[in-house]
Amino acid sequence: MVIVTLAGMVLPALALLLLLVAAILAGNKLLSAPGYRGPVSGHFDGVRFRNRESNGAPGSGEGFSGAGMGSNRWKWRENRFRARPRERVWGREVVVTFVNHATVLIQTAGVNILTDPVWSWRAGPLPFLGPRRYRDPGVRFEDLPPIDLVLVSHNHYDHLDLPTLRRLRAKWRPRIYTGLGNAAYLKHRHIGGAVDLDWWDRRQVSGTVAVVAVPARHFSARALSDRDRTLWCGFVLETPAGDIFFAGDTAYGPFIGEIHRQWREFRLALLPIGAFLPRRSMQAVHTSPDEALAMHHELGARISVGIHFGTFPMAADGQDVPAERVGELLRQAPEPAFILLENGQSLTVRDD
Repeated sequence: MVIVTLAGMVLPALALLLLLVAAILAGNKLLSAPGYRGPVSGHFDGVRFRNRESNGAPGSGEGFSGAGMGSNRWKWRENRFRARPRERVWGREVVVTFVNHATVLIQTAGVNILTDPVWSWRAGPLPFLGPRRYRDPGVRFEDLPPIDLVLVSHNHYDHLDLPTLRRLRAKWRPRIYTGLGNAAYLKHRHIGGAVDLDWWDRRQVSGTVAVVAVPARHFSARALSDRDRTLWCGFVLETPAGDIFFAGDTAYGPFIGEIHRQWREFRLALLPIGAFLPRRSMQAVHTSPDEALAMHHELGARISVGIHFGTFPMAADGQDVPAERVGELLRQAPEPAFILLENGQSLTVRDD
């Protein structure tokens, strides 16, 4: 009787465990990005990409686990601004609108560019999984001007958002520029128009505007088994109004000096300041506010705008901590050329 009872308990538990394992394996296969195939390089060993600087101990992304999140201050915030951008901006004028997180609308030389566009409610593989947003996008999708160009820095869910990219592709069919391996992933997900770029690759995107993929210090993954199988990068836009740097999602590193030596001065830089705590794990993959100010000076940027904060709870710093730290730093050493915009707020970067 005891043996029969134990068997009756163990067998269903074992079956449940097997079903769980099967579900995890199936989910991993469904979500994983296909591995990039191409020649070996200084940052690609034929299977996985790597940073030129070490990312620290194995598993350096453990700070994404959410440890310590209970002490964070996250609450819903209404937007003070709700942008309705102009259809086009011409000449040497640059207008930048902070949507939120790493999503920014850049308008110059008649070209409309979106960076890492995310309009979804959650940054995750399913509508009910992943960090939820705590602020609406500062521009309604319906109020966007025609989008010509999309820059996707890497494949994390808070930067490569499939539902948003599908909407953009269906409405305007923009060209999407991204790191090596991501074009195949997007094509597999029925999103066309993507072009892979390696670090330092350059493409002419209009008669007057070019895009260059530049190094970043980060990692990639959509699931359990595809870590570092696609490339992460930042971007430089070369325009008649001056060069524009979008850092994407990155830690600080010597490559910033290389980018400065290549372009000398930037009319505008978009630099991440959030998801930087705890530093022990985040320093290898995310820029802190202190480092963002250092990047601003090292790049020779005439204007820098802070991004990647206040929208999704991605690490142990709270909703307001990155902006508060920037404010503290600017009080200690005023730097009027480093700006934080509200969601939906636009800035015209004038050619003085």
